[in-house]
Amino acid sequence: MSDLRVRFAPSPTGYLHVGGARTALFNWLLAKKLGGSFILRIEDTDVDRSTKESVDAILEGMKWLGLNWDEGPFYQSDSFPIYKEYVQKLVDVGKAYKCYCTVEDLDAKRNLAMQEGRKPKYDGACRERRELLEGQPYVIRFRAPQAGVTSFDDLIKGTITFPNEELDDLIIQRTDGTPTYNFCVVIDDASMRITTVIRGDDHVNNTPRQIQLYEALGFPVPQFAHVPMILGSDKARLSKRHGATSVIAYRDMGFLPEALINYLVRLGWSHGDDEIFSSSEMIQKFDINNVGRSASVFNTEKLLWLNAHYIKNGDPERLANLLLPHLSAREVTTLGGPDLMSVVKTLQERAQTLEEMADRAVFYYNAPVSYDEAALAKFDKEQLKSVFTAVSMKLADVSGLDVAGIDALFKEVCSENGWKMGQVGQPVRIALSGGTQAPGIGEIVVTLGVEEALRRIQKAQEFIAL
Repeated sequence: MSDLRVRFAPSPTGYLHVGGARTALFNWLLAKKLGGSFILRIEDTDVDRSTKESVDAILEGMKWLGLNWDEGPFYQSDSFPIYKEYVQKLVDVGKAYKCYCTVEDLDAKRNLAMQEGRKPKYDGACRERRELLEGQPYVIRFRAPQAGVTSFDDLIKGTITFPNEELDDLIIQRTDGTPTYNFCVVIDDASMRITTVIRGDDHVNNTPRQIQLYEALGFPVPQFAHVPMILGSDKARLSKRHGATSVIAYRDMGFLPEALINYLVRLGWSHGDDEIFSSSEMIQKFDINNVGRSASVFNTEKLLWLNAHYIKNGDPERLANLLLPHLSAREVTTLGGPDLMSVVKTLQERAQTLEEMADRAVFYYNAPVSYDEAALAKFDKEQLKSVFTAVSMKLADVSGLDVAGIDALFKEVCSENGWKMGQVGQPVRIALSGGTQAPGIGEIVVTLGVEEALRRIQKAQEFIAL
């Protein structure tokens, strides 16, 4: 065990998106690699936008990905009294003050600064105010240093420096008495003894303000690592218009958690030219210093490739269990039909997602009610009748054959009648599945069973006779 303590701190104002999931993953991997602790904190101080549904969605996404936390989840809303105590401490020692400037005053000053080409920051009008305005609403601002610089060594981006003159006096408590984000984060990270903060680089500008608060309160300053953003194919920040961004949406689309985790870890981090990592390999090889400084582009085709790999090499029994909800969504019941694990084995080689596998599995449980007529039209009707009759006669005389045996049987039919395999296999595949995109004939017959296969061939023969 080590003293390393990291955290993932999402705001429950929506689902767990892939950017947040990657941040959680990097924190989780570092904790596992170094024997540290991974803490989950829900930053729900935005009471108007935070919802229980969002909290549930975040926890569900974390659990599905296997990102188990060591402590938490902790909720910021439970700590409001503690935040107020620390605000008062800063006021008592003169490091924070009451500001009575109205929203209208601030907007006017901001607009004037922008017109004059100045940075629109708070001008410190109440910074040295001595008298208190009884009954007047106020916020509490942190008295930030006005000279010098605030600098930190980012584990990913290197040294980052901010001139203090560019940082105004941050509001740490609103007029309604609620604390603000940057203040809460500092108190929480300090009280939870967080040693390393790994988060998205949209938080870089918050860091100098937070460092100043750590120092003002006498707290140790953690290390920081700011992870570059994930972009869409158009190089804009990843959003819904680029496709799904919710972790649970990818689950519902038929992606496996190990595929998404594997894909996310390679968005910005690399280990040579390696592409495929198990969880244990990720933990063993992960190094925060190997996270790149540039933004990563989300590539759905690459994710599909990885998902297909994990489906192809997955445990059929597990895949069968994961496939059930996708079949249920298609109103398909497996009761009385072929063994689902056997069905999965025939589809693993070709499916990129569980949704795709479910589409291809339907015919095993619901006999075709229509056929790919364009595909059937390529064959002469009399030829089709002959093929179906010859195959049926062969199948009727056998039982208990495996895939190799069924394949041999079809070769016999071809040999005895002078047909090519395409003249036999394709029509029978259509008869059994309704279309041409299906597993091998031997796999289908063995999985359906000879009796069901014969019934379907007979039905197809009746269809072409119409």
